[in-house]
Amino acid sequence: MEKFRIFAGTTHPFLAKEIAKILKIDLSKITLKKFSCGETFVNLEDSVRGKHVFIIGTTSRETINEDFMETFLLCDAAKRSFAKKVHVVLPHFGYARQDKIHEARESISAKLMANLLIHSGADHLITLHLHADQIQAFFDVPVDNLNAKKMFIKKLKQENISRPVIVSPDAGGAKFAKKFADLFDAELAILHKNRPSHNKSEIVHVIGDVKGKTPILVDDLIDTAGSVCAAKEALIKNGSNQEVYLIATHPVFSGQAVEKMEKANFKKILVTNSIPLPEKAKNKLNIEIVSVAPLISNVIENVMRHKSVSKLFF
Repeated sequence: MEKFRIFAGTTHPFLAKEIAKILKIDLSKITLKKFSCGETFVNLEDSVRGKHVFIIGTTSRETINEDFMETFLLCDAAKRSFAKKVHVVLPHFGYARQDKIHEARESISAKLMANLLIHSGADHLITLHLHADQIQAFFDVPVDNLNAKKMFIKKLKQENISRPVIVSPDAGGAKFAKKFADLFDAELAILHKNRPSHNKSEIVHVIGDVKGKTPILVDDLIDTAGSVCAAKEALIKNGSNQEVYLIATHPVFSGQAVEKMEKANFKKILVTNSIPLPEKAKNKLNIEIVSVAPLISNVIENVMRHKSVSKLFF
């Protein structure tokens, strides 16, 4: 393989270390600190001239703006140091839900973040389960939009679930839920919801047969958990089994999300480590973390060997 370097930002050092361990490579040295005025300082201590550089981070729940700024500066430092290619690994791509104008005079923040990454020097983005697949078109560089459905399905098959039905909490997630249902060999149901305001949702209809079945809710992320908790209530009202499983790629878990899910009492919650999980979630919820480090490691290896990436997750 061609020579490459892996740099870990402060946003997700545990994932970066796991990836480096799998690839049997040391993380490159880096200096990241804050000036007293709040500005971020970045220095790549190892030479990157002529090398492929992989910058591993994420965007988290409370530090999303700082996380992006750190990534921009790391890209800029690598590009100005004559890196051959700059590959950005952001398992959770923040601002992805602001991908279109819902009301007059709104910003399309997902497009802005894509532009800023490219202008900072990114030649390639590796991310996980974008909120909308079309966000890939916001980038003028290649995007590998991975997903963890094969890993989730492997875990679910160990549960021996009786009469499973895969449920999308909204129409937007129906495409992913259908692929998930086909792989799991289960039926599909879709919930129709209204959003009276940001972070609030109301389930209006349940489309599909859930009576006497065990629902498995699948979504790209859990933010305040209002949607998934309302979804569980609606499913039970429509005759489903009381035991409801919940699967989400990104455990954003903002506000009172953990408390809401604890009260909803899901049978089991499966999430990835795209974002570090809050300790209270580990303590209060029946939750299992599926690591995406092996998937990302394989992608990095295939990129460097000029091999197909899509076969790893499609």
